[in-house]
Amino acid sequence: MKGAFIMAVKFNLRLCLQLIDRGISLNTISKQYHISKHTSSKTKHRMEVLQFDVSTIDQYSDDELGKLFFPEMYESENIYLAVDYDYVHKELSKPGVNLKLLWKEYCLSAKDGKYPVSYSKYCRGYAQHVERHNYTNHIEHKPGIRTEIDWSGPTMHYMVPSTGELVKVYLFVATLPFSQYSYVEPTKDMKMNTWINCNKHMFEYFGGSTVRIVCDNLKTGVVSHPKEGEIILTDMYSDFGNHYMTAIMPAQVRKPKHYL
Repeated sequence: MKGAFIMAVKFNLRLCLQLIDRGISLNTISKQYHISKHTSSKTKHRMEVLQFDVSTIDQYSDDELGKLFFPEMYESENIYLAVDYDYVHKELSKPGVNLKLLWKEYCLSAKDGKYPVSYSKYCRGYAQHVERHNYTNHIEHKPGIRTEIDWSGPTMHYMVPSTGELVKVYLFVATLPFSQYSYVEPTKDMKMNTWINCNKHMFEYFGGSTVRIVCDNLKTGVVSHPKEGEIILTDMYSDFGNHYMTAIMPAQVRKPKHYL
């Protein structure tokens, strides 16, 4: 149980720091992101004591952040097998190789009492490695970081063979910008349950979740996205993001390329 609690703290800490830095209230952090007020309050206090500059957060791995803010919660011996991200980056340049395949290979190599990290942590660690080594100077997007989703503009139709009736369908489109790997699903409506199911099917198709989802400001998932202030997601979509441990970030209304 202690190990599971530590892992939860390490995952939530990065998000908690960024939310506090943006001036989001502890009540909102607790309700929308399921981080207790006690934890976020303690994090805020330690930010002040450490005079931590959140703009430097990408220089730290999850482990480094956790040990800096909550050293008492970390066991003296690391039970997880370290990931050789230099090797990962080199292998990804080969045709047909992806993070999912390399993670499975890494899991098989775990021995001597060491445990493999989860796939989501593996992807986050690689994204941080890319950032720290400035590999992004040579590529437009970082792998494993984001999924871009939206309803496609034009609708399509299919014909019912028995009646000849034309039925209108909407297209849900999702793309991993680093690889341009895409998922498309036709639907009969654009309701909330349909949107959530499309998001679920998307991650099943890709074989895992990315660090964040960037979506348009559609009414299906976004309640409010003011120019200044807090982004408010629908409860169902917020719960979906928490379940898959992915940050849902609507694109800016006036600057749609803000997250590109």
